[in-house]
Amino acid sequence: MNIKHKNKEDLKDVVNQALEDQTIKHVKLNKIGPDKANVDKLTRPSKETRQEYWGKGLTYAAIILIIILVVSIIGFVAVHGLATFTQNHVNLWKFLTSSDWNPGAGKNFVGAAPMIVTSFAVTLFSAIVATPFAIAIALFMTEYASKRGSKYLQFVVELLVGIPSVVYGFLGLTIVVPFIRNIFGGTGFGILAATLVLFVMVLPTITSLTVDALKAVPKHYRKASLALGATHWQTIHRVVLRVATPRILTAVIFGMARAFGEALAVQMVIGNAVLMPTNLISPSATLTSQLTSQMGNTVMGTLPNNALWSLALLLLIMALFFNFLVRLIGRKGEK
Repeated sequence: MNIKHKNKEDLKDVVNQALEDQTIKHVKLNKIGPDKANVDKLTRPSKETRQEYWGKGLTYAAIILIIILVVSIIGFVAVHGLATFTQNHVNLWKFLTSSDWNPGAGKNFVGAAPMIVTSFAVTLFSAIVATPFAIAIALFMTEYASKRGSKYLQFVVELLVGIPSVVYGFLGLTIVVPFIRNIFGGTGFGILAATLVLFVMVLPTITSLTVDALKAVPKHYRKASLALGATHWQTIHRVVLRVATPRILTAVIFGMARAFGEALAVQMVIGNAVLMPTNLISPSATLTSQLTSQMGNTVMGTLPNNALWSLALLLLIMALFFNFLVRLIGRKGEK
């Protein structure tokens, strides 16, 4: 009897040890008494534990794959983009400041300044035009509209996001370019047409993120302001917008990143002439429009092809800069 009791105690110790050793303790294990315990089965990983290992393994594999993919893309673009300077010996400063763009004529005609200036101009102007509209729409959705009205507006905003770029470009080519031509003269192609098209394209991005920024403002801030006698508009102007400013700036940066990287729609209305822009209605070209229109006309490894890869590298650097800016503003907003 004592021997049987001792074996029972030993088995209980084994079960308790198995519970302690098991990385992921399953609730079913606690319901098994020492008399019914199968020590071999208990010491093996359970089905739930194996599923946990598989899930964790798939997660890590996906992360590693994404990291390899990002590093590979950056490395590939960097190697081909730097070939213009390392193999073709194009001067970097001249590449950034010269307005002569004809890579087929030699290394002295690889100047990307017109495209850089146009890309920044289009991006900046579209953000300047879109931001007030986006903030106004977001304020109406969060502060004035009913829940049903806010949902309808959200649906409309999301609908704008889903429209393909080529449709925006075609609308710009059909409506915006002739309108500018009739009002201001010229061909109608240029920075102004691209700005108006990009304004519609970045508006939903900035609006959606601004709505999230305004909703994130704690309600007790509004209640405290109203309790002190401030009007609704004073509360919005001096409390809500001020608290949400870092997040709104993040929304604007996201919109600018979208505008800077847009290619097809801009290409259809910008004119695609690599000339330093002198006004808003003269044909010009952005980095993306030049890439999309010329990439298929060059031979891999030649100077014209390497020059286009340099433009792609410049776009990549700007995308990383925008991401860095977003994170920097986000950190300051958290403080």
